[in-house]
Amino acid sequence: MKQILVSLAIAIALTSSVFAQAPTPMAPPTATKNPVTTALKMLMPRSQNNILGALEAMPADKYGYKPTPEQITFGHLAVHIIESNYGLCSKAADVPAPKVEELKDTDAKEKLAAAAKASFAFCSEALDKMDDSKLGDEVELFGGRKFPRAMAALGLASGWADHYAAQAMYLRLNGVLPPSAQPKK
Repeated sequence: MKQILVSLAIAIALTSSVFAQAPTPMAPPTATKNPVTTALKMLMPRSQNNILGALEAMPADKYGYKPTPEQITFGHLAVHIIESNYGLCSKAADVPAPKVEELKDTDAKEKLAAAAKASFAFCSEALDKMDDSKLGDEVELFGGRKFPRAMAALGLASGWADHYAAQAMYLRLNGVLPPSAQPKK
């Protein structure tokens, strides 16, 4: 368990640039029995704002856009983000994922944006129930392979960063400034 917590601390430290651009100052956390959960809850608001903001910023007629034939469409990326949120938040927090309507890459922007917002609401509720003492438990992830539950937490944090980076690239390729690059108001 100690080795898992050290690995998580290193991974979270590597994402420290997230804090450097936070819209409001974040107070350092006080001692907590759930440091990984606390860190995920600290990362979530910025990730949520950027990801949902990117979904809003992309014009509806560009949800079918993909930079190269080998890459996924922006709509597919939206569906992937939603599915990742439900799956990884469920596994990290050891709570069942809700039954939700299956989405398609070609669904309307409004439908995908609303589903993404709902997936973040689920993550918020799930993280409120997360218990770091379970991070060493074995869970199935990524095609049924076995991992410690901590991998779901790490995958969630790194996924948010990865997904937003992809969204930002798609936006810029379409002449749209990503949310995190917008001038401060």
